[in-house]
Amino acid sequence: MITAYMVGISGYYEGEDIEIRYRIYDNEELVCEKSILKEYKKPAIVNLFSLITLLNELEKYTDREIVIVVNDAALIEQIRGTSTSKNKDVLKIASIARERIKEFRKPIVIKDISNDKVELAKWNDILKP
Repeated sequence: MITAYMVGISGYYEGEDIEIRYRIYDNEELVCEKSILKEYKKPAIVNLFSLITLLNELEKYTDREIVIVVNDAALIEQIRGTSTSKNKDVLKIASIARERIKEFRKPIVIKDISNDKVELAKWNDILKP
């Protein structure tokens, strides 16, 4: 099983780069550790954009079971299509992310750990620079 931990960090000011950090584990063994700087994106779509970037990296594991661990309940709603957001950018990027997820042979599980203190501490430790 592939487990990926992901975070998208938006800039404080418009025009500032965003940072995408993720770690990919194959059965508890670290196989990929990246921290990428990308051009400015609106804060509302940073985590969706980060997810799409991570999915591009996970393409080589399309035939494996994948769990993506995030600290963002809103991202889960956006991917499921249950978000009440009317923001056009959010809706467009969420649609793109859903299409990318459908391209994988096995279902991808996106797990929100924002309410679990133990898992949140583990997630934070794993994603430290």
